[in-house]
Amino acid sequence: MKLWNKGYTTENAVEKFTAGNDRTLDLALARYDLLASIAHANMLHSIGILTGREQQQLVAALRDLLSEVEEGRFTIEEEFEDVHSKIEFTLTEKLGDTGKKIHTGRSRNDQVLVALHLYCKEEINALKAAIGVLFELLLSLSDQHKEALIPGYTHMQVAMPSSVGLWLGGYAELLIDDLYFFNAAYKIADQNPLGSGAGYGSSIPLKRVQTTRELGFATLKYNATAAQMSRGKLEKSMSYALASVSATLAKLAMDVTLFMNENHGFVSFPRELTTGSSIMPHKKNPDVFELVRAKANKIQALPVEVTLITNNLPSGYHRDLQLLKETLFPAITTLHDILEISVLMMKNLLVNPAVLDDPKYDLVFSVENVNKRVNRGVPFREAYRQVGREIEAGTYRPEKTLNHTHEGSIGNLCNEEIRKKAAAVFQPEK
Repeated sequence: MKLWNKGYTTENAVEKFTAGNDRTLDLALARYDLLASIAHANMLHSIGILTGREQQQLVAALRDLLSEVEEGRFTIEEEFEDVHSKIEFTLTEKLGDTGKKIHTGRSRNDQVLVALHLYCKEEINALKAAIGVLFELLLSLSDQHKEALIPGYTHMQVAMPSSVGLWLGGYAELLIDDLYFFNAAYKIADQNPLGSGAGYGSSIPLKRVQTTRELGFATLKYNATAAQMSRGKLEKSMSYALASVSATLAKLAMDVTLFMNENHGFVSFPRELTTGSSIMPHKKNPDVFELVRAKANKIQALPVEVTLITNNLPSGYHRDLQLLKETLFPAITTLHDILEISVLMMKNLLVNPAVLDDPKYDLVFSVENVNKRVNRGVPFREAYRQVGREIEAGTYRPEKTLNHTHEGSIGNLCNEEIRKKAAAVFQPEK
């Protein structure tokens, strides 16, 4: 069944090509399409399109389908183009002419839009909750290992003293920046496009404020054409949020992969969380973090994909937009998986507390030697030259007594301040 059926048959090759993966992908939207359809039926009753009996029958049938979705029994068979046609066919089959009235005053375009908006709102809150779990875990590990010193690097060269606490607390605070992107995407999603039709409104006297209120949107997307053109903008805003947190997770995964190899040995994991080699019996490979890195890097390509699909489209609906689901939905699922496995791994992080005892890291303390002289009144540039000459002459002796007290340093991580900063950002949007 097709919502646009006019009584003639479409060539099978065309039908197969244009339907794409909609039947599979639309299962993710079924719940939201049904919720929007219930609100739409209630609104149609309020303006006299549906009688009280028709409204009750439609809402009851829609709620039955909603139960099927929630119980995992809802399917979209091959004869249906998408979730919208399956739902309308089921209503018509069950209720006859009453079922045919559900599409009054709306287009498949605003059906897709409102379902996407509701889907993105819910997924943003779910992802924020998952990111929040990782955030708190990283800060807890930061507190736990604040005394465990490791070298910090610049240009991949040993630079200055760092600590596991500073390292992991830094990633926790970076997650707050990523949440700003999600909150911005939520603001875009939290606008009701239902009632915009194909992008030019309707001569049916719809009450769009009513569906906005019932569906829990903060506001309307008032201009019908703006609502139609938000398709693509919504996905792009989501893609930037997904890419931002993926960048953080990929960098963390790279660090862990590097820090757990034998040449560093800063951290390790129980053997059951690593993989082995088919030929080298000693290997404990960081396959999980390598795949986290690769999957997160793949998500970082999402904004480019969305841009290339949408950037040369004029106003009005175009079938190109269908492909956005093929890129967005799997990326969201993948990010959930990445966050879940990252939490599992980091909960089992093992830390080497004596990394900087190795003489090969003595040069990491060179700045401490400089600063000790500066604190005695030696001008910085002169102290820098003195320590440099000692290093060249082989007379340098590391100053390993650390006294970092400023906000955000090894000795003053400010983790509670970071938690306070995060509190408002991690709140679920309503």
